[in-house]
Amino acid sequence: MKRILAALLAAALCLGLAGCGSSPEPVESPTPTPSATPAAEPAEFALACYPSAGFHPITGTNRTNLNLAGLVYEGLFELDQEFQVHNVLCASYTVSEDGLTWSFRLRPGVTFSDGSALTAADVVSSLEAARTSALYSARFTGIGAVSATADGGVTVTLTRANGNLPALLDIPIVREAGAVPLGTGPYVLTGAGESWSLTANPNWRQGPENLSLQSIPLRAIHEADELIRAFDTREVTLVSTDLTGTNSLGFSGSFDTVDYPTSTMLYVGFNTVSGPCASAAVRQALLRAFDRSSAVTARLSRHAQAAALPVSPVSPLYDAELAQSLAYDTGAAEELLTQAGYSRSDGVWQRRGTPLSLTLAAPTNNPTRLDAAELLAANLTDLGIQAELAALSWDDYVQALEAGDFDLYLGEVRLTADFDLTALITPGGALNYGGYSNAQTTNLHSAFRAASGTARTEAAAQLYAQLAQEPPFAVICFKNWSVLMQWNQLSGLTPTQQNLFYQFDQWEIS
Repeated sequence: MKRILAALLAAALCLGLAGCGSSPEPVESPTPTPSATPAAEPAEFALACYPSAGFHPITGTNRTNLNLAGLVYEGLFELDQEFQVHNVLCASYTVSEDGLTWSFRLRPGVTFSDGSALTAADVVSSLEAARTSALYSARFTGIGAVSATADGGVTVTLTRANGNLPALLDIPIVREAGAVPLGTGPYVLTGAGESWSLTANPNWRQGPENLSLQSIPLRAIHEADELIRAFDTREVTLVSTDLTGTNSLGFSGSFDTVDYPTSTMLYVGFNTVSGPCASAAVRQALLRAFDRSSAVTARLSRHAQAAALPVSPVSPLYDAELAQSLAYDTGAAEELLTQAGYSRSDGVWQRRGTPLSLTLAAPTNNPTRLDAAELLAANLTDLGIQAELAALSWDDYVQALEAGDFDLYLGEVRLTADFDLTALITPGGALNYGGYSNAQTTNLHSAFRAASGTARTEAAAQLYAQLAQEPPFAVICFKNWSVLMQWNQLSGLTPTQQNLFYQFDQWEIS
């Protein structure tokens, strides 16, 4: 746990949606209020909520309210901090030989907070609601149908095999019951108007007596500066933030912070159709030209984890040995440029008298990301490449990407938890701005998606090795998000991307 003392932080509320390429919800960036001196006695544990935004855990859009869902609702599965899947409402499952039909058996004896039994119909209706929601729709691109079976189970039929389908099914299972759906989690959300609270669910399957708090008050918030004041004056115990986000709020004062990994990848995309990056050897050189560690340390304030592969470094799928071979290495980059037909003259790489010149496009709407782009462009300049940073407004940036008017671009994408790269590397993919097309890569990616168990590790290794030989982009890092909390009040936190309150019953609360 790292403590931040009397420091003004640009902290963006975690408003990003859980979908590939989705953007954070706009929020204000007010001037922070003066810090209050930490009190001698811990304040009451309390959380924030936006009553006017609604509390639906599937169709809602307010990140503060969505964070509360981890205390009220449960999914068929849940993911830990390493993106590993654990059964929750699913007792077991079977998969057809072709990998397209998954049959899930529900955990027996589970009830909603009103005492009514969980049914397959509840699961089906929840997943179908998620299919069309902004928050979860990206997970359903390979899911054809969801249905209940006669024996009380649930069948999911895929249009293409996905051996890690459970990683996408940590979606809250609800039963519609007015403005606030019923859940099966440890707490019940109750209230009206401006007065809301969480109370222990008397029907929780693990027993409400195992909760350290039987009631949690919620402080009603209406706008961003209210949340800042509430946290600063200790009315709210914790907030969830993206410290490197596009839209930022300012928090000041003395507080503790815990970072947690996300599937949000920062990367440099290549124009593989035209220009110097049409050469695979040039792209291989660029993989080794970027100082990822400095980008994370100097530009992202360590709120990210340097990575060279398109999977989070905390995942067991991350091949550290392969990643090390792609690490910042100017000598290796120079050797690869030589193999690509370039020679160095007067400190500049050139071929047939033409200097190697690259333009890196980056949006100006995120100062932190723009700072990172400046460092990455400087890495290229230091290597002897004529690098130009094109700092573009968001609209101009998107237009340049869609037109292929770039050599390189700095991108950020929220991958699904199965680390599916379809949108980035397949011909016609929604995020394949560089025009990448490679049949062997496509086949290896399909094999990776279809694989499960130990076979998935081997399939991932083959895919990532191929991407190192025929790279569509250079991964820079995976971002962390953060929990800011009142000084010395909480310990034992293990927040995850999907559930800020993961294993809340094991937290220590002073």
